[in-house]
Amino acid sequence: MTDHASGSERPGHIPAVEDRWLLVAVAGLLSFVAMLDMNIVNVALADISEGLHVSAATAQWAVLGYQLPVVALLLPVGRWLDGVGLRPALLAATGGFTLCSALAAASPWAAWLIAARIGQGACGAVLFVLMPVLAMRAVRPQVRGRAMSVPATLGPLGAVAGPAMGGLLLDQLGWRSVFLVKIPLCLLALVVAWKAMPRDGRLRRPDRRSSADTALAATGMTVLLLSLTLASDASAWLLLTLAAVPPLWWWLRGPGGRPVAGVLREARLLRAHGAVLALAAGFAAMHYVVALHLQRDDGVSATTTGLTVLAFPLGMALAGPLGGRLADRYRPQPVAVAGAMLTSVGLLLLIPLGDTWSPPDVAWRLALAGIGMGLGGGPTQALVMGAAPPDRAATVGSAVQLARSLGFTLGPALATATWALAGADGGVRASLVLAAVAACLAVPLLALPGRRPTAIPEKTTDAAPAAPH
Repeated sequence: MTDHASGSERPGHIPAVEDRWLLVAVAGLLSFVAMLDMNIVNVALADISEGLHVSAATAQWAVLGYQLPVVALLLPVGRWLDGVGLRPALLAATGGFTLCSALAAASPWAAWLIAARIGQGACGAVLFVLMPVLAMRAVRPQVRGRAMSVPATLGPLGAVAGPAMGGLLLDQLGWRSVFLVKIPLCLLALVVAWKAMPRDGRLRRPDRRSSADTALAATGMTVLLLSLTLASDASAWLLLTLAAVPPLWWWLRGPGGRPVAGVLREARLLRAHGAVLALAAGFAAMHYVVALHLQRDDGVSATTTGLTVLAFPLGMALAGPLGGRLADRYRPQPVAVAGAMLTSVGLLLLIPLGDTWSPPDVAWRLALAGIGMGLGGGPTQALVMGAAPPDRAATVGSAVQLARSLGFTLGPALATATWALAGADGGVRASLVLAAVAACLAVPLLALPGRRPTAIPEKTTDAAPAAPH
């Protein structure tokens, strides 16, 4: 990426002659919006059920209709984006996301709403993959840590802010407003991207072989995500994960999966992806257990519980910019390790609290864990994306997002199963131990030395053709 003359001809490349912080802001804004949509609809399900005259199970598909295509399409989207222009992909995905948001808000019946959410999820998958790539390519390598910290911090903040923002909108404006609130932000991002991004190629339609690979990967990931989501209510659903193995195995052995596995293996990125998954699972398990225990077992009000768990995103927001600056000065790896260690310490300190918790005791521990997550989020992203081959950045970015998404889903499922196995008396402590162990596992995964690839082929037999020189 240092050869600007030749690099500018590659699809999706932004010449890093100067730092385009406006595009980094777009990456952060769209990361926030895409993650916000993961959780903001949850609080409106009862109102959607009543407003559209459907059962609660049908209304749940307003959430699943978005989450399933996001996770199912991440890997195929990453492979596709490596061969198309960054600007047209961003404009198309943001425009589609905005249109589907408006259609969801205008839904006259449930089938309309679910179809709009599925379309929104497909566009969201493209945004999830594009945002770290956009942030990385918009700046010089010397300030990449700061740039990567923007979407890495704002994305999780969107996920955490979703329920609070959704509840406020629901009380004041009704359930349709939770779909409309994102539209002004998307329109702003569209205008900025249209004016600030250089023309860098065209979109291309996936060929028949790519479509078949996409179907295999999407089927396997959909079954896997469904099993993990349903396992939060009954751990027996974890057995459904076995049904995801055949399609994912066939995909991994085929022309779509081999290049993905190859680039992760050759670039020594598997450990970093494991660390991302472990931290996400630890955070999600902790968040699930703390919120449930405070309200159900300790009788804390919903407002106090919300303010208590807000300590985590506040700590994350404060530490995010600092983590990026430290990564640019001292290298991403030590900062990422330090962040994972702080997160682990915060979660470990929750374990000896005992049966009766006070919100302040919980809040400062969550703030410490949030500071660690914010400190290490951007550097971890920079560490991974910096090791990616230039022509495989979207593929690596999609794998990172998949690891994080699976961690967010896996954490509550494992916490539920652990709580059930440990029983009513020791369930909370056992689930918190699980969350802390998951976070601790990320420390050696990030700390162990890895080496950059010596040579990764620019082309594979199924890769997209390079732009003409």
